[in-house]
Amino acid sequence: MEVAVFSHTNELVHRSRGGDAYSFQLLYKQYARAMYNTALRILGNTADAEDVLQEAFIDAYKNLSRFEEQSTFGVWLKKIVVYKSINQLRKKKLVLIEPPEVWDKEEPHPGEPDEALLQVHRIREAMERLSPGFRAVLSLYLFEGYDQEEIAGILGVTHATVRTQYIRGKARLLQLIREGGNP
Repeated sequence: MEVAVFSHTNELVHRSRGGDAYSFQLLYKQYARAMYNTALRILGNTADAEDVLQEAFIDAYKNLSRFEEQSTFGVWLKKIVVYKSINQLRKKKLVLIEPPEVWDKEEPHPGEPDEALLQVHRIREAMERLSPGFRAVLSLYLFEGYDQEEIAGILGVTHATVRTQYIRGKARLLQLIREGGNP
């Protein structure tokens, strides 16, 4: 089944390169929801996520000739969505907390919340309430699967900054989950 989907996607990409708008429309239908969700997790705003989605597909269409098929079309498109989402955050003055110059000790990790608190809707609500910097780093790490070095490259910051954002963002996320939606 997976091979058939991969083959079908490759065929749609080849036809789209040849100017077949319907094939690109099928690619859009195949990937739009997942790419929208990626943008929404990073941005936390539906209007911005919709804008990024449209811009990403426009860029993908314009640059299909650059897609080298060393990865899947979905991975290539997701990179476009992630970079556009990060750029959108930068336009809105994404603030990252710089780490202290010297790491004397590891920051304490809060205890794990009860499993009952880890319901999807509560996590989603808590993610939406995080600062843009925390949300971006946590989304890229937890949901998109980037490691901290990759995130540092994407955001143009040091690994230590990403590490700080991750530790503090995770602690804040757990606090918001424990509070159950109370500010």
